[in-house]
Amino acid sequence: MSASGGASRRAVLLGMGAVGAAGVLAACGDDESSTPPAASGTTPGGGGATTSAAGEPAQPGAPDGIPVDNVPVGGGVIDPNRRVVVTQPVAGEFKAFDATCTHEFCMVSSVNRGMIICTCHGSEFRIEDGSVARGPARQPLPARNVTVTDGVVVIN
Repeated sequence: MSASGGASRRAVLLGMGAVGAAGVLAACGDDESSTPPAASGTTPGGGGATTSAAGEPAQPGAPDGIPVDNVPVGGGVIDPNRRVVVTQPVAGEFKAFDATCTHEFCMVSSVNRGMIICTCHGSEFRIEDGSVARGPARQPLPARNVTVTDGVVVIN
């Protein structure tokens, strides 16, 4: 406080800075409406329960993952709940990669033309090995281990 009883210039500026910082942090928070839709074969909410190719709930005891029928040959599917992208470069060969772009850490948005695409800044990664096909990303997507059990791609 200043000698005249009002707030000092420094206190006012600090207060304004704190309000601005709070606004920026609030804008960066999680917002349900900005959550990407769940990929086929998963249920929203992070439960990761599998579904059949027909969209029916998996049988009790069924492996937790993505049904192989949901992963197109030469393409892939993004599971936003697990933050993973599962691809099938050739028939019967399944790969999985972290779905977080290595450039600015946005989640990749699609799999198209044999590429995993991040639309935040245009980076593209190859479905065969997650390597960078087009920048600005310079590092590949980290690989994840997968197995296929009872017709389901299980991410380890």
